[in-house]
Amino acid sequence: MSEDYQIKWGKCQEFIRDVIGENRFNIWFGKTRALSFADDTLTIEVPTHYYYEQYEDVFYNVLSSAIRKVFGEDARLNYRVRMIDSPSGEVTLPHSGKSKVVDSRLDRATVRGTSANVNGGSSQLPSFNSQLNPSLNFENYCVGESNRLANTIAQAIADKPRNSDFNPFFLYGDVGVGKTHLVEAIGIRVRERNAMAKVYYTTARQFQHLYAEATISKKVPDFINWFMMMDLLIIDDLQEISNKVKTSEVLFPIFNHLHQSGKQLVFACDRPPMELDGIADRLIDRFKWGLTEKLPRPDASLRKQILKYKARKNGLDLPENVIDYIACNAVNSVRELEGIVMGMLTRSISLNVPITVQLAEEVVKNTVKVETRKPVNFDMIVEATAEVYDINPDVIFSKSRVRDIADARQVIMYLCNKLTSLSSTAIGQKLNRQHATVLHGIATIKDRLSVTPEFSRILDAIETNVLS
Repeated sequence: MSEDYQIKWGKCQEFIRDVIGENRFNIWFGKTRALSFADDTLTIEVPTHYYYEQYEDVFYNVLSSAIRKVFGEDARLNYRVRMIDSPSGEVTLPHSGKSKVVDSRLDRATVRGTSANVNGGSSQLPSFNSQLNPSLNFENYCVGESNRLANTIAQAIADKPRNSDFNPFFLYGDVGVGKTHLVEAIGIRVRERNAMAKVYYTTARQFQHLYAEATISKKVPDFINWFMMMDLLIIDDLQEISNKVKTSEVLFPIFNHLHQSGKQLVFACDRPPMELDGIADRLIDRFKWGLTEKLPRPDASLRKQILKYKARKNGLDLPENVIDYIACNAVNSVRELEGIVMGMLTRSISLNVPITVQLAEEVVKNTVKVETRKPVNFDMIVEATAEVYDINPDVIFSKSRVRDIADARQVIMYLCNKLTSLSSTAIGQKLNRQHATVLHGIATIKDRLSVTPEFSRILDAIETNVLS
């Protein structure tokens, strides 16, 4: 019977580990043990006073939720800190009444309106996996001038998710610049501050698959209701629902309900809302209700900072000249930098050679994608098309329906779709045309190419001119 409190403390630890992740749990709770439980008071031993301060600050909510779940609503907590300069080697921190960890602020803790009663009944931990990667937290996120604003916004949302002025938060940027890390860090911080918060991270593709399964099993209402229960919903790679009409339609009521309920929505995408294809305008409009922020490629200073952090994390000592070389030659994404660090680590170990600029050159050559094609933009395509059709570029933007001008306009739509990253919506905006008109123009050119060899040669000439 005397061992019951240790078994219960083990359950508390399981709960805490599930919330904060294995690595952080091992650091902060691996050396903590339960000493006794009497008169509704649990006494735990922590290695230093600093641990006590961290428990009372950083891990306040997760620890309190665990204790009340397992030991009961009236549980109290005392810390016993091991002190080398104490005669007994220990100091017990006194508390009058309930400790801060189990104070009255938690008496009304709720999970979607259900009392956080730890003695049984209907109150339980969320019955789903938040799907958050514990390593993608704010502590592991390198910040520089290029991403400082996005990081500041993300932290503001994480600190006050129910009172955020940035709802929804729409973060967009190129592949590999750190969007996923930042949006997951929001979720991790929210769960650290409130372990009972229902936080869910998903990719748009996974959301689509879940919806498809719900449709097959005729449980779409259950699917919608389940997502409506979230306190924080994070959807990554939102561009994946482009042209998925049914998926975007089912997201609409979920968005409305969560937003009206003051629950936070966070989206990550490779393009801004206005460039998303095949999504109803009413949903696009809602994506823009809160704050849309671009996460740019890391600047040189941030690239160096990331390299140092990744190298230090992997036990690699990078000379300054190596860092400078990599930062100047790998400019596209954080993922590139990670790949280069791992490549140098592997080669250094396998070849038993020191880290040098020469080694870095070899790794960069095999890691960094070399852009062999000339970058193409909208203006270049307009100029090349106007030259071949022998017309003034300005008339392309007019309302003229003259055959050559209309043909040139459709060619521009087709080539922009083929040679640039512009969405059909963005192409339409540049040409002062509707999204549907652009889609029709692209389809028309494709049909003509399949039946008219002469037209195919004209198009090849324009494309060659653009790329030369």
